[in-house]
Amino acid sequence: MSDIPSRETPARDPAISVAAISPDRPDNHENDWTRRLVLFLRAMALLSIAQGLYHWAQITGFVGGEDDAFEVQTMAWQTATVYFAVIELVAAVGLWLATPWGAVVWLTTVVSMAVIELMFPSIYGGSLLVVSVDALLLAAYLVLAWMAARERPP
Repeated sequence: MSDIPSRETPARDPAISVAAISPDRPDNHENDWTRRLVLFLRAMALLSIAQGLYHWAQITGFVGGEDDAFEVQTMAWQTATVYFAVIELVAAVGLWLATPWGAVVWLTTVVSMAVIELMFPSIYGGSLLVVSVDALLLAAYLVLAWMAARERPP
């Protein structure tokens, strides 16, 4: 009568379909370092958002008094502040998404801040604490990225 083959779906084993969502499934810890790296990147994204918004607050006058107004600062301070206000928020988006370009932009901000603090102390005051924290965060990122890369060999 009909030449159309029947499309019967094979019966599924109910134990297999439930096992996929069961909380008792075995956790083999294959991607622990990758998860840690993503959590670190998300924490750095939140920090970058806070820093970027702080720089925007300086530009718009939400922080500081009349003596600290954006207009009365030096051209070098204004340039650095606008640069960090933009690049920190761009880095935050990339870090939150855990994209390679986000890490590159974040590394650029970290290195830029360290260079400004060390080479041009007249702009932001030359704080060694800022440089030390940036170096520590950079080292943590490199260790996590290295361990995550070792987890997934090519």
